[in-house]
Amino acid sequence: MSINLILPLTSSLLSFILSGLILKRYLEKKSLYLLFWGLGMIFYGVGGFCEGFFAGFGWNAFLFRLWYLFGAILVAAWLGQGSVYLLWGKKKVPHILTAVLVLASVYGTYKVFSATLDPTLMINSLHTGSELSGHAITSPGVRILTPFFNLYGTFTLVGVALWSAVLFFRKRILLHRTIGSILIALGAIAPAFGGTGSRYGIPNALYIGELIGVILIFIGFLRATHPFKTR
Repeated sequence: MSINLILPLTSSLLSFILSGLILKRYLEKKSLYLLFWGLGMIFYGVGGFCEGFFAGFGWNAFLFRLWYLFGAILVAAWLGQGSVYLLWGKKKVPHILTAVLVLASVYGTYKVFSATLDPTLMINSLHTGSELSGHAITSPGVRILTPFFNLYGTFTLVGVALWSAVLFFRKRILLHRTIGSILIALGAIAPAFGGTGSRYGIPNALYIGELIGVILIFIGFLRATHPFKTR
């Protein structure tokens, strides 16, 4: 069995398990950061499943669109929105950002599913997410969406992690959320480093980065939602 099949499907399975745990806790606590983290992990899982399908069964236009939408565009931004709610709670700014993110996501969905595809660029590629993957979408105005979503996701994830660290060092509070935010930020950007490795010819770098990413997010979620016990 190909490692290109095993690694992304393992990441996908872990992502769906984690999303179930997060959404279960959301139903108990009603905290919006849990809802967005849960949805973000569903997107992470969908992306991994599509990658595994491509490795095992080859090109599928519908699943490629799903992978590009959820795995390449939305996942980091929705995870980052969860971290925004973790930091600012029920204030007005997170709600405004959510409205913008939802509208942008609907627009992105329309653009991806109405785009023209060139399957030869994927068929000739080793795996989804390689240097040829994005070029399989030939319609203008689609690929340019990806950096905007990913920059927002990276900015919110890393920004919240750094702000939480500053808050802890100033007031010595919420250490568990600081550590959790940092781990989630590292986990969310790990696939980007893996994708860079793939473009430079490192075998399976993308899928290894994704697996490391979901493990870090898993640990970060557990840490962020369980305060340290005090003596």
